Amino acid sequence: MYGAEPVNEESERTAFRKAEKKYKIYYENAKKKKIPRSVDLSEVIDFRSILESFKGGGDLPAGVFELKCDFNQPVFGLVSRPGFYFIPAALSIEEQCHWIRESLTSFPQPPNRTNHNAIYGPLQDLFLAAKEGKVLIEEDTLAENIISEANLDQSNVNTPRWKYIKELDESFSRDAGKSVSASVLLRKLRWSTLGLQFDWSKRSYNIALPHKKIPDKLCMLAKRMAAPAMPCSEEFHPEAAIVNYFGLGDMLGGHLDDMEKDWSKPIVSISLGCKAIFLLGGKSRDHTPIAMFLQSGDAVLMAGEARECFHGVPRIFTDPENAEIGTLESQFSDENNLPFLDYIRTSRVNINIRQVF
Repeated sequence: MYGAEPVNEESERTAFRKAEKKYKIYYENAKKKKIPRSVDLSEVIDFRSILESFKGGGDLPAGVFELKCDFNQPVFGLVSRPGFYFIPAALSIEEQCHWIRESLTSFPQPPNRTNHNAIYGPLQDLFLAAKEGKVLIEEDTLAENIISEANLDQSNVNTPRWKYIKELDESFSRDAGKSVSASVLLRKLRWSTLGLQFDWSKRSYNIALPHKKIPDKLCMLAKRMAAPAMPCSEEFHPEAAIVNYFGLGDMLGGHLDDMEKDWSKPIVSISLGCKAIFLLGGKSRDHTPIAMFLQSGDAVLMAGEARECFHGVPRIFTDPENAEIGTLESQFSDENNLPFLDYIRTSRVNINIRQVF
C-alpha cells in the first residue's frame, strides 16, 4: 500500500524493475565528489512543456488527450491508462509554500504517526526542534546520570521515554548511543499519516487508532483536485492521507494502492519541492511503465482502472540544475522561511489523499 513490495529475483527481471534501474540515481567512481551518472531522459513525458505548447495552440503528443471537464485549467490523460489524469501546475506558488510548511510543521504532529513512532514514540514539534538545534535524548539517560551522580536507587526508573534538550554536555557523552539530533531525525522523516490511520502489520485501516480529521483546507483542496475524475453527481470524501518525504537517493518502489474499498474514487497526489520521475505501469510488473516528470505544484489523479496499475518514483533531482524550484526559492527567501528553503532545496514532498470507504 504505502511502501514498495519486496524485491525478489523474479521481480528483478520485470519491465517495471528495468525501468526503475534505468532512472534510479547511480554515481560514477569519483574519489572526491559524488558525480551522478548521466541518464537518458528523452522518453520521459514533460507535461509542463505539453501544457505550454497546448496553450500556444500546439498539438498534443500521440497518446495524450485533454479531458473535457468543468475545471479551471487543462487536465491531461493517457489513452493507454484509463482513469489516470495529470494536472500540470495545479497549485499556485502560494499554495505550494503553504503545504510545504504544513507538511513539515503540522502533518507530523501526534496523533498523526510517522516512521519515527516505532523507535521514539510520538514526537512533538520535530521541525521546530531541528530549527533550534535540539537533541532528542532518552529520558532514562537523564535519570541514570542524575541517579549515578547522587548514588541513588535505580529501581524506580520509569519506562524509557524521549525528550528534547538544547544540547548534550560532557556528562552525557558516554550515553551518546541514546541520543540523536532533531535535524538528523527531520532528514530521516519518510512518511506521516493523516486522518484514518493505516495498520501496517495487518495491511488495513484501523479506525480504533487515535487520529484527527484531515484539515478542512486540505479536504477542500483534495475535493477540488479530484473533481475531474469524479462523476458529476458524486463528491470526493477525503478520509486518509499519507505524506511522503524524499531526500537525495530516495525512491519509492513499484506498488499498488489497493486497501481502499471503492477504487472508482481517485487518489489525489500532490507534488511539492524537487522534480521527480514518476513511473506508471500496467496491471502487472511485466508491462513497460510510462515515465513522466513530476514538478512542484503538479497534481496526479488515479481512479478506476488506473488504481490497478503499478506505480513508483525511482528518482528525485536534488541538484540545482535539475531540481527546478526557482520560484519556491524566491518565495522562501526571507529569514523566517530559510529553514523551509534549506529543507526543500534537496527534498521532495508528496501528499496523497484518499477516500477509504
